[in-house]
Amino acid sequence: MALTLLLRCTDLERTRAFYTALPGFAAAPSTGDTLTITGHGARLVFTAADLWHRAPTLTGTLYFTVDDVDASFAQVQGRAQLAWTLQDMPYGAREFGIVDCNGYILAFQQGA
Repeated sequence: MALTLLLRCTDLERTRAFYTALPGFAAAPSTGDTLTITGHGARLVFTAADLWHRAPTLTGTLYFTVDDVDASFAQVQGRAQLAWTLQDMPYGAREFGIVDCNGYILAFQQGA
């Protein structure tokens, strides 16, 4: 099952710069007030339009599975604010989290 998330952002160009600076993400052509980011098996569509009449918010975490979480952590350091550092979680995952430029929490976990 493929999943695409539509998320509000405050600045499309800042969002493009943030994601394209992260390993494994790319900006795809979009139309209008949207920006499509692909990577790690996911598609995120950001819009500058105020469709929800509220600031960007999400009460959750977007998880991405990567082949080598240690290498991903090394590549992300200094490019994004950490939400939590690389660690082995009690539920068996090895992961870390970052905060994107819109305040969304992204987690990266080791793939099987």
